[in-house]
Amino acid sequence: MSDSKQVTLPITGMTCANCVATVERNLKKLEGIQFANVNLSSERATVEYSPNMIGIQDLLARIERAGYGVAKGEADMIVKRMSDSNDALRLERALKQLEGVIQAQVTYGTERAKVHYIPTIVSLAEIRKTVTAAGFQAVDTGDDVEDAERKARQAEIAQQRHYLIVGLIFTIPLFILAMAGDFGLLPMNIVHAGWMPWLMLALATPVQFYVGKQYYQGAYKALMNRSANMDVLIAMGTSAA
Repeated sequence: MSDSKQVTLPITGMTCANCVATVERNLKKLEGIQFANVNLSSERATVEYSPNMIGIQDLLARIERAGYGVAKGEADMIVKRMSDSNDALRLERALKQLEGVIQAQVTYGTERAKVHYIPTIVSLAEIRKTVTAAGFQAVDTGDDVEDAERKARQAEIAQQRHYLIVGLIFTIPLFILAMAGDFGLLPMNIVHAGWMPWLMLALATPVQFYVGKQYYQGAYKALMNRSANMDVLIAMGTSAA
């Protein structure tokens, strides 16, 4: 039996038990997967796989294909002691070989290294240690205490807050206009005016197709994976309405 590795991946975008089943099912379809377990409460996937057959990038691609994401950290470091562009290329190769690093770009001209990584596999401290082991110096900018996964989760929450605010801005006036006739808030000639339905349509469209695009995208990916989740239910219900 070939050697196996176990990794924990922080999953984003899951909302229900069916999302868990979808991620698990898609991971298990990969050749080389020996074990896959997804936990909704911790929003993490524990995967055991054969590194001779697949890699981390294959796992990420499979999760994204299922319609979900993986929380990633980003480090932007100042690197000293690089003498030329060959040093930058050498450091870049060393960083890319570090398990958990998704992308690394080192620029000699600016003396900076930008690294995208999975925080549950590799830490910022380990990345800095790799820079030091390669013969360079990573300047301390005070980011060592940063919780990259927490930052990614906060970005996701901020995006949902933005959608909520936009939705409320358009939905509250729409609700008032829709109920204006019943509560006598507006004269009946305005309530039944020919332009009123068009005004309601103008207010409803951003909510349905801007705020709601995430549900359409999730529903499409779920159906492409021959599954049905809450996104499918929401997309069908709101579209019918």
